[in-house]
Amino acid sequence: MSVAATLGRSRVLPVPCFLALLALLGSGNLLAQTTPDVTEIDRPASAIFIGNSFFYYNNGMQGQVARLVAAAGAEQRLRTTLVAISGSGFKWHDVDSYFRPEAIGEYSFRNNDIVFNDFERLFDVAILMDCSQCPIHSQLKDLFWELAEEHSETVRRHGAEPVFFMTWAYADRPEMTAPLAEQYTRAGNANNALVIPAGLAFAKSIERRPDLNLYNADRRHPSALGTYLAACTIYASLLGESPVGNAYTAGVDADTAAFLQAVAWETVQAYLGR
Repeated sequence: MSVAATLGRSRVLPVPCFLALLALLGSGNLLAQTTPDVTEIDRPASAIFIGNSFFYYNNGMQGQVARLVAAAGAEQRLRTTLVAISGSGFKWHDVDSYFRPEAIGEYSFRNNDIVFNDFERLFDVAILMDCSQCPIHSQLKDLFWELAEEHSETVRRHGAEPVFFMTWAYADRPEMTAPLAEQYTRAGNANNALVIPAGLAFAKSIERRPDLNLYNADRRHPSALGTYLAACTIYASLLGESPVGNAYTAGVDADTAAFLQAVAWETVQAYLGR
């Protein structure tokens, strides 16, 4: 089977993309991939995370991103909501329903009191994640492309911007990193959407500090360290700011947190060309 057939829809890659893909697969350089077109977005004040258990492990990645923003002392905090279905991919989510009136985000809890909200816009960005194998699976990769486009259109129809979350390779299948990165990057370009390079951050951390375990015992889901690294990568990608020195460490020891913060920032700078 050809590289193009294995990693994308049944279509021929443009020569620059194909050469970049060959470099990615053959050189061992995890960052030598198709260049993302979208490298920054307007600073969001709210975000909905739409995905699966990769998001909700360790008490929810969305909460850690919000705490990173708060610890940075920003005047504008990040309001986050998580919609996750265990084992889900793009197809399992009715994204349009997540923006329906008087539903998600209708009220909040503040000091044990319920406050009913009246937002001008429900969410600024929707962070979308497919299942961990879907973008590169022979039976599901075409659906990844179709729903990436469909969900992007749905999100924009509701006044928000779509953002794709690049997932990581399984601990025992590091060869997943390159094709996942390529698929998410190309899908981001096709839909004019920002891509968060969490998978590349995992690979960089493992390359530099293989002693740090980013995975749960099942070798797929994130450990507490993995969730924190991914949260720092989201923070750096969305805000365009370095997480290095951020006081929020999610209970990770100071030295390890500093390392993961640096990996996230370096990965985002290299991937987004900042």
